[in-house]
Amino acid sequence: MRLVHNSLHDEVAAQLRDRIFDGELMPGSFLDEASLAAQMRISRTPLREALKVLTAEGLVRHEPRRGSFVNQATEQDLDEIFPVIALLEGRCAYEAARNATDADLQALETMHDKLNRHARARRINDYYAANFAIHEAIIALANNRWLAQVIGDLRKIVKLARLQQLHAPGRLEQSLTEHMAVFAALKARDAEGAEAAMRTHLTRQREALRELARARRSRIAP
Repeated sequence: MRLVHNSLHDEVAAQLRDRIFDGELMPGSFLDEASLAAQMRISRTPLREALKVLTAEGLVRHEPRRGSFVNQATEQDLDEIFPVIALLEGRCAYEAARNATDADLQALETMHDKLNRHARARRINDYYAANFAIHEAIIALANNRWLAQVIGDLRKIVKLARLQQLHAPGRLEQSLTEHMAVFAALKARDAEGAEAAMRTHLTRQREALRELARARRSRIAP
């Protein structure tokens, strides 16, 4: 079915973004314009405009005479981004603890129940989706559009690697424990405790990714 939209390249960019985040288009993979245009039943013009959008977001890189590739978050990228996003999402948790109503906390409890079920069943993709929804809810409760905007930009890069950390040994259980600590602080309306717990959660995500990278290097080393 041909895409129909006032801004076709935005719709194309959204579909490609989803495919990248879903892992269908893997980091480092070549984006064959002819193949993608045929799959999406569009001309190359909106596709190229969409690739420019994703390049500006850091999800795609363009190499002269070679074409476009799904970007890869480097170790340096992650080292630079995670401390910043930990500070920003920590502040969101601080504000959320001050702003959350009883109804908000009930909704968060339902979301954490779902998170717990996915963790127990070791449904990592479902766990990640529930985890992402909880982060989004806390960001929304902070009610600070500037925080939300900057976090959104950074998360597009981090999301290229974030799912991997749940495959580190023991990380799924550790992540759940961290989330419950954040939620406990939110329920207690402990703004400083929620901020500290969220910063710990993000910091440990980076540590888990670093551990996975070390394990990969050790398997490759002769």
